[in-house]
Amino acid sequence: MDRRLRRAPDAEWVLMYRLGLSRKRIAELVRVHPALVGYHLVIARRQDPELEAEHQAAAGAKPGPSPAGLARMEEIIGWITSEGRLPRDRSEHKAERSMARWLSDRRREAAEGNLHPAYRDGLARVPEWAGNHRAAADEARWHDRLALLVDFRAEGHDWPRHRRYESEREHTLGVWIHTQRYKHRRSELDPAKIKLLNVAVPGWQTGRTRGRPSRR
Repeated sequence: MDRRLRRAPDAEWVLMYRLGLSRKRIAELVRVHPALVGYHLVIARRQDPELEAEHQAAAGAKPGPSPAGLARMEEIIGWITSEGRLPRDRSEHKAERSMARWLSDRRREAAEGNLHPAYRDGLARVPEWAGNHRAAADEARWHDRLALLVDFRAEGHDWPRHRRYESEREHTLGVWIHTQRYKHRRSELDPAKIKLLNVAVPGWQTGRTRGRPSRR
C-alpha cells in the first residue's frame, strides 16, 4: 500500500478520474483505501467544477457491462424475487454474501452518478435494492465535511467550535468534528476514517488548546 502522505488533490488520481476511472478502480490501481481517493476527489471537484462532467463523459464513452455482468445481475434479481428479500452481507452463505457485495458496489456507483444505464434499468425491477442510498449519501457527505474542514484549517483558523461559534460554517464543522471525536472515544469510528482524519487534519482528536474556558 502506498503510505506516502499525498497532498490533496493528487494530480495522478484526478487525471485517472477525469479519464473515466471510478474511485474504486483508482484505489485498486494505486493500492490505497477507496476512502482516501474519495477525499482527494472531493477536493478536486471543489477546485474544478467541470471535473465531474468530464468524468461522466469519459465514463459514458466506455463499453457497457459485459455479458457476464448482465448475467450476474439477472441471477441476483432472480434470487431476490425467489427469496422475497435482499441478500445479506453477513449471511452464513458465501454466495449470498457475494451477491450483497455486488449490490453494494452498484449502490456506490449510483451514489457517485456512475451506474451504467443497463444496470439501472435492470435493477429497477427490484426497487428495494437501492434502500442503502441514504448510507451512500451519508458517506459522500462525510468526505465533503472533511474537505471543508481542511479548507477551514488551511485558512489559518483554530479548530471549529460547536458552541460559541462565530459563523454557521464554523458551527457546522464544529458539530461534525465533535461527533467524530465522540465516536472515536466510543470506538465507533471506522478505522479507515480515523486514518484519513489523521492524514488530512493532524491533531483532530485533541482540538483546541488555546482559549478553552476553565473547568469549574
